[in-house]
Amino acid sequence: MTLIARLLALFIVAFAAYPARAADPVYPAGVRVGLIPSGGLTLSREFTGFLSADEGVKVIVGELPIAAFKAVEEAQKAGLQPGKSPKIDPIQTAAGPGYVTSETAKNAETGVRLYSLIVSGETFSGYVAVQVTDAASKAYPDEAIRTFLSSVSLRKVVPTDEQLALLPFKMNELSNFKTVRTVVIGSAILLSDDSDQKDAETGAPYMLVSLVPAAPGAPDERGRFARQAVAVVPGLNNGRITSSEPVRIDSAPGFETRVDATVGKDETPVQLVQWLRFGGGVTLRILAISKKDDWAKAFPRFRAVRDGIESR
Repeated sequence: MTLIARLLALFIVAFAAYPARAADPVYPAGVRVGLIPSGGLTLSREFTGFLSADEGVKVIVGELPIAAFKAVEEAQKAGLQPGKSPKIDPIQTAAGPGYVTSETAKNAETGVRLYSLIVSGETFSGYVAVQVTDAASKAYPDEAIRTFLSSVSLRKVVPTDEQLALLPFKMNELSNFKTVRTVVIGSAILLSDDSDQKDAETGAPYMLVSLVPAAPGAPDERGRFARQAVAVVPGLNNGRITSSEPVRIDSAPGFETRVDATVGKDETPVQLVQWLRFGGGVTLRILAISKKDDWAKAFPRFRAVRDGIESR
């Protein structure tokens, strides 16, 4: 046997002895929850999740506050079963211990099996909801669905480029913010200097950029619209508007409103600016907050992010 033939034989033996790699989880765009799709399930273009070719199986994935997992965990361990709610069963998943429920229901004229799964992501709860029609139940029996659910995995972060690609506007400048986190997939994103996501409590600089599907009907209504929007910012104490006036933002009509307030138990003084850009029956809302002592350094960063936003 020639040297090449021997090396080829050794390679074939070694490759055959190497265990086959399990399929990798697939993460729908914008979320930290993924699963290993099986039985012909593919990513949906209509919602965040998976879909079978005949649409007999729909899988929705998402994220909930960490308190959601803790509430389910406590109820299951205490043996609490409120009302006619489905039984909570523990399940071991690739992401760790979780809890699953299943029940039957009616969807229009079709019977369906419904499953819900919740797992802990330490700072959030991963959530999966599955709907299987009666027509699809033979191809997707209960055991297959539970095996599918057990494949759930969690990733620590969603890549920044992936998050930004889902927005209906372009963000060309992030001003070196340490954390970029989707608040509402496809419409709202948070830029932060606090990786623990406690900016509102500490006064650390942060920005919330979102698209609001509403706009004032006439130019003279923009001031009232701006004041109403800033009045519902959560976490602020002792808020006081210091200025509110029309501006031009990227050659479009807008409104700038500034507020002095305090946050947290220590009543830390902060300053806030809200920029609204109007056009096409929607409003681009840019909300930026920092400690009053840090405002001089933070404001140029806020403005750079604002000026780097373009329509798609």
